[in-house]
Amino acid sequence: MGLTLTMIAGVITVVVLLVTRMPDYSPTNFPDNLAMPAGAEPQAITQGPGWTGVVTTDGRLLIFGSDGALRQEITVDLP
Repeated sequence: MGLTLTMIAGVITVVVLLVTRMPDYSPTNFPDNLAMPAGAEPQAITQGPGWTGVVTTDGRLLIFGSDGALRQEITVDLP
């Protein structure tokens, strides 16, 4: 009985820690200074030193500089 209660408490603790310490990846974290092309809808973003990469829903990878200007556009062809 004691071991069962300990296991339940441990699982609850792990779940609570995971939920409270996970960062918020909501769309509101999208940088405001990026000059997105017309019709481009962001699907995912990644950041590196001095650049931001945005994957769009239409299969493009947009690379922005630290000033928010579009530097490069890569079309991704998937089968």
